[in-house]
Amino acid sequence: MEEEGTTADVDSLPRGAFRCRLCHVTVANKPSLEDHLRGKKHQRLENLRSTRQSQELRSIFVSGFQKGTTALELSSYFETYGNVNNVVMDKDKGVYAIVELQDEEVLQKVLAEPQHSLGGQKLRVKPREKKDFRYTPPKKQGSARRELLSPEKLAQNVCQVDDVDAQMSLMVQLFEFSESEQRLRDLLVKLFQEVFSEFFPESVILPFGSSVNGFSVSGCDLDLFLDLEKTKNFQASAKKTDKPPAEEETEESRSEDSILSDIDLVTATVPEILDLVATVLQKCAPGVHHVQVVSTARRPVVKFSHKESGLRGDISINNKLALCNTRYLQLCTEADERVRPLVYAVRYWAKQQGLAGNLFGGGPLLNNYALTLLVFFFLQTRSPPVLPTVARLKDLSDDGEVTVVDGWDCTFPKDPALLQPSGNTESCCSLLAEFFRVFESYNFAGGVISLREGRSLPLSDFLLSDAGRKFKVGPINLQDPFELSHNVAANVNEKTALRLQRSCQDAAKYCRSLQYQRKSSKGKTWGLVRLFQPGSPQAAERLVINLPLTPAAQSPASPSELHPSGDSSQLWFWRVCAGISFVLQDVLKCKCLEKSQGSKDDWESPDNDPEEEELETKTEQLSMGSKRSLGIEEAEFGSPPAKRPRTQRSLPEAESVTWDCSAWHRVWLGRRRVRRQFSSPGADPKTTADLLELEGKVSEAISQQEGPARPLDPLFGFTVCATIKDGGSGEHDPQVSLNFTPDPEQGAFFQDFFHFLQGFLPRMVEQYLTNKPSGLHTPEGKSSQAGI
Repeated sequence: MEEEGTTADVDSLPRGAFRCRLCHVTVANKPSLEDHLRGKKHQRLENLRSTRQSQELRSIFVSGFQKGTTALELSSYFETYGNVNNVVMDKDKGVYAIVELQDEEVLQKVLAEPQHSLGGQKLRVKPREKKDFRYTPPKKQGSARRELLSPEKLAQNVCQVDDVDAQMSLMVQLFEFSESEQRLRDLLVKLFQEVFSEFFPESVILPFGSSVNGFSVSGCDLDLFLDLEKTKNFQASAKKTDKPPAEEETEESRSEDSILSDIDLVTATVPEILDLVATVLQKCAPGVHHVQVVSTARRPVVKFSHKESGLRGDISINNKLALCNTRYLQLCTEADERVRPLVYAVRYWAKQQGLAGNLFGGGPLLNNYALTLLVFFFLQTRSPPVLPTVARLKDLSDDGEVTVVDGWDCTFPKDPALLQPSGNTESCCSLLAEFFRVFESYNFAGGVISLREGRSLPLSDFLLSDAGRKFKVGPINLQDPFELSHNVAANVNEKTALRLQRSCQDAAKYCRSLQYQRKSSKGKTWGLVRLFQPGSPQAAERLVINLPLTPAAQSPASPSELHPSGDSSQLWFWRVCAGISFVLQDVLKCKCLEKSQGSKDDWESPDNDPEEEELETKTEQLSMGSKRSLGIEEAEFGSPPAKRPRTQRSLPEAESVTWDCSAWHRVWLGRRRVRRQFSSPGADPKTTADLLELEGKVSEAISQQEGPARPLDPLFGFTVCATIKDGGSGEHDPQVSLNFTPDPEQGAFFQDFFHFLQGFLPRMVEQYLTNKPSGLHTPEGKSSQAGI
């Protein structure tokens, strides 16, 4: 019986793969399928299905009773026929109920009764309807909220409000913690406090960062600081006194003996203490797993995950400055109500443009803290300023509020009431536009942005100061407001800095348009939604991938395969185009339709009408291989146009091919994992034929994982235009330049796809050109062989 059910649950897929319909899992081969069928998940769902089917066979559907009838009353009535296991009322408490009886024998007794009545009401009783078992995994906490924050859902919500200021306020409401998420984090902090107090007496666990600084984002990491100062004092005092008798031994001393007696917190190194913290988390913190010590970070931490909530976080023991930074950010959010909307908007914009992200292990992107400080600096330099400088905050502090952490002056008021309201009356909409205008031409590398002074410090003078000697100079120099020797943007490289300024230029240009300032009366995207799109018109021109014409592409098999014009670079161009089409369609499973070909003047002319285009299409068939389409008059006489002399042609810039493409699946995700399932141990990874076929199988498997049937609507669409351009060394070093233009409504998905293509497409096209017979790349064969 089990084998029959198991066989019915499995569908065979192309190329030897299988899909389990019960678990919604796709596997690559028969051994993997057998492992899955023996696995805990499949066995558990089989048992669950069996249990529910058994319940259906002995359950009845009851309706017609009075509104307000309780489950107990129904149970008492049907117990006259036999035992009742359970009664499930509908949500409205009065429309219907499902009564589960002990066995089918009791069921038959109930159904044999011609008429049932309860409380003077006639009951309608029938067997429970049999339904196919469909397992729906329980949604994790916050899944609905994460769906609301997806680019598509966010755009729908933000477009509905009346102005940009309202859009920015709505973003804050959508991104910040819900009450339940904030409560969950508070409970986790209390849990960790109880656990660590048991092993580190008088220790304190303190949250910092996005969880508490006023810029929370649903699902962000939980940053914690474990303060062990009082624990060190406790350990030192315990060693000075004799150990008390066993009967008088206190709980604190037992805790100290259990773990602190093995290590001296005063002399122990940070990695040693972190290893101890990791051990406590692994063995004593409920629900905590994936514990890892990262001792190579600038501030070493213990990373962890909480299984039930899905939250990730880290614990540090030497990061008191982070607590000061957190309190400073809190103070600024309370000083002016425009701060939070502006920071949320800039952060999300930078993320959508691929400029920012808190990456594990670092990276060349700006982190959220650096972006927040850039916004604060901008607000300090407005006239009049929106926020005071850190030096001004120190002057506002009382004498008793002097705070020094790790030798740095971290003095500022704790009470926001001490701050005078800003005289600046600019709206959030205007401030955001001005932010981009200020930084579109800002000299980041020529000075040091100082929030303490509220100005850019000359780089040469700053490097001579005490803080400047340890300051890591880079393309963006952004000084921490308290740790003055720390460049918050030290990890940013020149490429990211240049992209930041270009993106600011594009954003500043857009913010001057009516699309930003006014709501569209035609239902089009406007305001922040248009600004956040990665594929905005201003940025589309930089979505370019250059493919060099490699020796493999430049070596035709025989002289007869040369282009009829005698210019072999045209043949190279068509071969590369065939390779591009093959990779997009056959390897990545996109749908590509050739939009146009020939010279730019042929297909870009706005004067062509449908009849002319149809005639040109027919005449092109009469002159395969000609560099441009036959004209109307020429077609009537059946004569091809005269060939222009070589000296009169700008050949590399003249040719272009454009495709309209659609993608239905996220084929760029998880390729390495899926690839391992297809790679055979004896296969040569350098074999081009195997590689192209393998990558096609990987894309097919990923598509099957997302669903056996292709969705009706594509995930995103984009246009690719291929042109020949000079590679930099003159006519003998040409390149094929691919310009990508995404659908503006689906730019978020395309951005990830494009980053994947930047490395994948050139490599696969080169493999194609090396492996495929050159005869397939002639203009006559490109349509039939390459699928263009």
